[in-house]
Amino acid sequence: MIAKIKIFKSNTSFKDKFVPIILGILFFAIIGFLAVSNFRINKKKIELQSQADSLKKEIQILEEKKEQLRAGILEGESETFLEKEARDRLDLKKPGEEVVTVLPPKETAEQEAQKKKSFWERILQMLNWRD
Repeated sequence: MIAKIKIFKSNTSFKDKFVPIILGILFFAIIGFLAVSNFRINKKKIELQSQADSLKKEIQILEEKKEQLRAGILEGESETFLEKEARDRLDLKKPGEEVVTVLPPKETAEQEAQKKKSFWERILQMLNWRD
């Protein structure tokens, strides 16, 4: 017995083939769109996270500076600081004290002459080519 092979001809029309193809393309387009959107969102998230980290560091630095300024204000209100500043800046003294001021030494004529010499004259003098 020879088996008869039946060949089925598809009676599908163009509409029956067209709809699954369009749905498949639409499905892959939606998947592609979602993948690209996800990539962009992750990229933006990383940028915002790095920006947030830098702002946290800046906040920490500003908090430390704020604490230093508060410490300076508290120090400035103390009696010893005010007394020290009055002595240094205003040359004030307590009753019974004497203030001594040390002046810088006056420049000698030789130092003044040395300053008036040009750069090349000083080099020649150092090399003992000129007095």
